[in-house]
Amino acid sequence: MNTSTSYWLKKGIHNGMPIALGYLAVSFTLGIAAKNAGLTALQAALASITCHASAGEFAGFTLIAALATYTEIAVMELIINARYFLMSCALSQKLDNKMPFFHRLIMGLFVTDEIFGLCVSVPEKLNPAYMYGMVLVASPAWVLGTYFGVLFGNILPASIVSALSVGLYGMFIAIIIPPARKNKIVACVVAISMIISCIFSYAPVVSSISSGTRIIILTVVISLAAAVLFPVKENECQN
Repeated sequence: MNTSTSYWLKKGIHNGMPIALGYLAVSFTLGIAAKNAGLTALQAALASITCHASAGEFAGFTLIAALATYTEIAVMELIINARYFLMSCALSQKLDNKMPFFHRLIMGLFVTDEIFGLCVSVPEKLNPAYMYGMVLVASPAWVLGTYFGVLFGNILPASIVSALSVGLYGMFIAIIIPPARKNKIVACVVAISMIISCIFSYAPVVSSISSGTRIIILTVVISLAAAVLFPVKENECQN
């Protein structure tokens, strides 16, 4: 396998293009929410620069519209985005032990669901250039989508705006299908995760828990169960 920085950078840019297109559509709807909260286009774009999370941004814009305090917004953002702690920990296992600390800091800043999914699917140690390539195209699309959503969101019909948000689910499907087809265990874990997540959404007690907290609980429990029942062999980790 080619391990050169230029190879992984180009591969990251190539694989990041579908993510960028999806981000552009989804963040456009976030821009509309930002405008409804009273933010300007520049303020909304700044929010997207500092927070690469659709659920976190939408919750933030909703709280701003409700005139929530800074403390309330900070606590809510911490809860909703706490799953990225888990993703960053998992991603750290893909990094070479000799990787400089500044690379780890930069990569941690740009961890998103889609970029994380592609990074952990790399069969070998992760070259940071691969993630940087995806970030180069995906991050600007995320920011520009929010910016233009504030400026032009009210021009589009509501049906089109709703359809744009569906693009993110398509990206999730594209991420999980290839590894699930190659590995029956992965397919089973994905199927079980979907079923339990659906149950959690409607169960009387747990349905009242925020979606971000539910994701954290399910991620920890299902990942731990899969690791115990189907441990990855040492030689597979090194490959």
